[in-house]
Amino acid sequence: MTGWRAALAVLLLGLAGPAAASELRPFVAGSWSALRTAHAGRPLVVGFWSQTCLPCLAEMPVWSRFVRSHPGVAVVLVATDPLDEADALRRLLRRHGVEALENWAFADDFVESLRFEIDPDWRGELPRSYLIAPSGTVTAITGLMDEARLRSWLAVP
Repeated sequence: MTGWRAALAVLLLGLAGPAAASELRPFVAGSWSALRTAHAGRPLVVGFWSQTCLPCLAEMPVWSRFVRSHPGVAVVLVATDPLDEADALRRLLRRHGVEALENWAFADDFVESLRFEIDPDWRGELPRSYLIAPSGTVTAITGLMDEARLRSWLAVP
């Protein structure tokens, strides 16, 4: 996606207001900052996944259960697959019961730039989760997430 199209997508995203629960938002340059700003001041968990990543798919029930037991924590999922695979992504999200979460998909051909904007140390390994405290402190985790780790993170002041 060219720079002007990415900027236009971010602008339109902002003008459209909150997305419908089952909508896949385009994750482009600036989306990481916009996502963090939209959820500032409360706990936020962002999980990066792919439809070709078996551990990512195995992790989906963790997100589903965690959201039900912790409604005050925002959980956002970002597919590192291209947005033009939206139909397949929606089917997977629905199958795993997480379609009602805030969901995004990469919509920029320069994925390295997106990853660098999120975390300069991230090389694309999946699953990858970011636990963001209300203070803005970020904890990056590579590998399968489990509910005990999430509960422990929430208990830390």
